[in-house]
Amino acid sequence: MKKALLVIDYTEDFVAEDGALTCGAPGMALERYITQLTQEFIDREEAVVFAVDVHEKDDPHHPESRLFPPHNLRGTPGRDLYGSLKTLYEENKEAIHWMDKTRYSAFAGTDLDIWLRARTIDELHLTGVCTDICILHTAADAYNRGYKIVIHEKGVASFDPAGHEWALRHFENTLGAELIR
Repeated sequence: MKKALLVIDYTEDFVAEDGALTCGAPGMALERYITQLTQEFIDREEAVVFAVDVHEKDDPHHPESRLFPPHNLRGTPGRDLYGSLKTLYEENKEAIHWMDKTRYSAFAGTDLDIWLRARTIDELHLTGVCTDICILHTAADAYNRGYKIVIHEKGVASFDPAGHEWALRHFENTLGAELIR
């Protein structure tokens, strides 16, 4: 099986202590694991995708505008990758596919499925935040498209501990994902 690592929404706004919609300490604790895993995929010349949430300031038509405070606004520091992952990206841009997304799922309204299939990738390793929102919706869409799903438990977090735990069970029991603990 050809593999791809999807690093989802690991940005300042979602992870940093002062982020607009932060996971806080649980998100910050992922930094070393996600950075190391990303480097391993790069070293093995396997596909790496950074699927990064983007919003426009004061967009009244986006459904998240009614649910969450403004976050990951285009052109703001809140949309920067968090911590050492930012440096890793800067040093390896040619080996990482950056993809903007505007919905929870990295598949919704993007060319991710086409990009993966063009490379005959059939196994997706998911990391990032939030476990019970963007990771969950991406995993469900991957399942519906026939991908094998691997969730790295040490590589996902949420600002909702109960939602995080529920999502981990859902990945395994409902979507048939492999959980790497």
